[in-house]
Amino acid sequence: MKIVANQHAAGSRSTKSFRNLSMNNAGKIFLKWSIGVFLAVYVGMGISSCRSAKKITTAISTKDTSLKKADTAVAVDLRADSLRYIRELYAHIESNIIDCKTFAAKLKVHYEGSDGKDYEFNAFIRLQKDKVIWISINALLGIEAFRAIITPDSVKILNKLDKVYQLRSVGYLQEMSHLPFDFNTLQSIVLGNPIFLDSNILYYRKDVQGVSMLSIGPIFRNYLTLNNDLTLKHSILDDVDQMQARSCDITYGDFERVDTVLFSTYRKIVISEKGRLDVEMNFKNIRFNEILDFPFSIPKNYKRK
Repeated sequence: MKIVANQHAAGSRSTKSFRNLSMNNAGKIFLKWSIGVFLAVYVGMGISSCRSAKKITTAISTKDTSLKKADTAVAVDLRADSLRYIRELYAHIESNIIDCKTFAAKLKVHYEGSDGKDYEFNAFIRLQKDKVIWISINALLGIEAFRAIITPDSVKILNKLDKVYQLRSVGYLQEMSHLPFDFNTLQSIVLGNPIFLDSNILYYRKDVQGVSMLSIGPIFRNYLTLNNDLTLKHSILDDVDQMQARSCDITYGDFERVDTVLFSTYRKIVISEKGRLDVEMNFKNIRFNEILDFPFSIPKNYKRK
């Protein structure tokens, strides 16, 4: 299987290996990566999209008394066609959700934190649907630096460089990411499925590049862009509650067919609340529905943090 990764100009930025991180920063990067590694930000886009949707909704609901009865009937038919298309589009997105028993992959990760410094490292991820997500991050020379295992109710982390471990509830995901994450959300992120997508779709647009749509749920507005084949292209999340000021942006690319699954092997993610986290990832050695193990044990000489 040939993986073709997106190429981005490095410019004059200084890229550091994971090993050069301080242990404190490494721990934070590991947690934020494993929790929100597939999310991104585009500040303001959600707000402008919402305004467009409000205008469209107002336009639909406004009656023009000067219209003839025949014209009104045509308008109703057009609106019915739009609603039918929205239902079909949403059903198609749901039918394309990746559903598997297990998943495994190797990733190359480029990370840029709010301090402006860049880091690169390799990671391995394994998943058993609805039960466990296992993550391992390597430093230079293939030395394992961190290992984590996440279940629907717990997060366990080994820092092998400092010989310490952490045991937390799954609520720790929300504490570290400042987003309403649970196990199912993280699982969807890992597999490249849409997150926070609601059936309450207020707006859609079709053009030569694909389809754009805006859905509004109880927590986020999701401005979703699809390719012409209706695979995911871009998702922009913006808080419904403007006091929260959280925004996320996900870019999907380099789709490859693995068995019967079209999988996005390239992701760019930015997540922003008070700070900013940028992540780029390239997946390879992707495997579905194989028998996997999830080794995790705490050595006796490790201290709890």
